[in-house]
Amino acid sequence: MIRRAIEKLRRRERQNASRSGRALILLYHRVASLRSDPWSLAVTPRRFEEHLEVLRREAHPIRLERLPRALVDSELPDRAVAVTFDDGYADNLYSAKPLLERYDVPATVFLPSGLLGTKREFWWDELDGLLLQPGRLPGSLRMKINGKAHRWQLGEAARYPRSDLRHYRHWRAWKDPPSPRHALYKSMWDLMHALPANERNRVLVELRGWAGVEQAGRSSHRLLSVEEAVDLARGGTIEIGAHTVTHPSLSTLPVDSQRLEIVRSKATLEDIVGVPVTSFAYPYGKRSDYSGQTITLVREAAFARACTNFPGLVKRSTDGFQLPRLQVHDWDGDAFLEQLVKWFDG
Repeated sequence: MIRRAIEKLRRRERQNASRSGRALILLYHRVASLRSDPWSLAVTPRRFEEHLEVLRREAHPIRLERLPRALVDSELPDRAVAVTFDDGYADNLYSAKPLLERYDVPATVFLPSGLLGTKREFWWDELDGLLLQPGRLPGSLRMKINGKAHRWQLGEAARYPRSDLRHYRHWRAWKDPPSPRHALYKSMWDLMHALPANERNRVLVELRGWAGVEQAGRSSHRLLSVEEAVDLARGGTIEIGAHTVTHPSLSTLPVDSQRLEIVRSKATLEDIVGVPVTSFAYPYGKRSDYSGQTITLVREAAFARACTNFPGLVKRSTDGFQLPRLQVHDWDGDAFLEQLVKWFDG
């Protein structure tokens, strides 16, 4: 099967040799081994290394910053692949960077400038820590969010032993919830995603009080510090890109607030790493998370390109400020190669 995949990939390269190039932009978040991962954000170090072996052998790794110009100038090799990371987890430095350097695969890491060095977890990670880790919770929850009253019943799922954590560890949040705990997690994520930061923080404070826990960020889920961001950029393998200041869904903000998130993130990161920051990624990145006005603001801030989070091939006709990306999951090397073939067949 893998031999057929390789032959298919190479045959497609020969067929496309006379046409303008096409490329993939891969989206990673974390290189880590996690007990639970409801949004499939993590790839284990062993499997990430297998991905890099495949990319080095069967594709043409390319810098994201080179991609749009190479397309316009018809200088893009077929099977070109750019690697990107969102959010700035600390494992990007300690697990991902050494492997990227070993395999000589460049990458762009998009950082939320205002969250570097914070002791808090991302809100979706804190939800995981509160709701999907072993322990006992009250049997019901009542909460008013965005002016509307909500109520959830946990029933027997109020008790969540380690055996349940192991049993459900492969559940993903886009699938049907297998228990009231998972239903609560998904419901809270949907409600909190578009909230203003102050309202989201209020909800988290209330949730912590309901669960009877103190705010305490897990070391396994921490973000880079400012000093670590400098280390990440050192050496030239990794380009630093901007991911706003506080990671909001930009389309939910007034225009002035969007501008501030975009412009300040660029200026702050340039001060930190000492080089121009020319790549941007929309937080969350779905089409509903930014608007035409957002794109205009990114252009006006002197970014040269911007990445989304919806799938697709990058072609010569692709809007350089709506570059599609393909999220990578925790596949082994063979499955990753099969997926590359499917994506290039796109």
